[in-house]
Amino acid sequence: MIAIEDARKRYGDVVALDGVSLTVAEGASLGLVGTNGAGKTTLFRLLVGHETPDSGRVRVAGVDPAAGVAVRERVGYLPEDVGFQPALTGREVLDFHADMRGGAEAGVDTLLGVVGLTDAADRPVGEYSNGMNRRLGLATALLGDPDVLLLDEPAAGLDPGGVASFNRVVRRVRDERDVTVVLSTHVLSEVEALCDRVAVLDEGELRTVGTVDEVARAAAETVTVTARYDDPGRALADLRDVLDGADSTVTETADGVEIACDSDAVTDVVGAVVETDPDSVAVDEPGLDAAFRDAVGLGGEPA
Repeated sequence: MIAIEDARKRYGDVVALDGVSLTVAEGASLGLVGTNGAGKTTLFRLLVGHETPDSGRVRVAGVDPAAGVAVRERVGYLPEDVGFQPALTGREVLDFHADMRGGAEAGVDTLLGVVGLTDAADRPVGEYSNGMNRRLGLATALLGDPDVLLLDEPAAGLDPGGVASFNRVVRRVRDERDVTVVLSTHVLSEVEALCDRVAVLDEGELRTVGTVDEVARAAAETVTVTARYDDPGRALADLRDVLDGADSTVTETADGVEIACDSDAVTDVVGAVVETDPDSVAVDEPGLDAAFRDAVGLGGEPA
């Protein structure tokens, strides 16, 4: 549904994109993450036709984004900064955008329900919360039943409740509509909640891409296995004997034992733990945050 081949974009001496190649399959949901200045906004501008690459090729739903109207018929776009006339009602905003898209008024009531704004449809948007405005923006992006939905920092500026509400709507749209979703964000928990694939941009280059699990697992150099026991001291001695010489560190906790080991040794470690008859066992692998830090060269620094 999206095909980017060796896309390059420069602004003066600044290289915004440096040979990016990326594909997104029909119906997939991709999280595009990166530090500020990584190239996410530039890539989105190429996808919606606001910019053209200096070289390379970009296709969205089989169409060159520079084609204008042809792309707008296939793509829904929610920019990071979206605003509406405060005196207009939510319904009037959607009616206006439907008319701009060639007449999709028949779906306005349905979309108000999809984004949870039916009860507020006839209130001025100047009375809407930030979260309601973002959901109204999502509804405008969904007009015309697009094949591709591009969300640029969709939860920016929302409080935790607003983020949770917005994410629930996006999950519903993703699950119920045949739409390909690309989400640009620096909030990794959003990617984990909404996307099945992730791509990490850094200094205009694509550092890594894959399923969320694949990318997170690749960064999992160290895994922590935690076991709970009635008698942690005895279990500690047994495990140290069994794991002596292995690439692991065994320590006692208040109610159990914690083993830090290499990711490729976790199966053997868990097997050894099970032999000591624990009350419970948990495996904690580094998540997407660790993968992101690794991809952009932050090491152990917080993202």
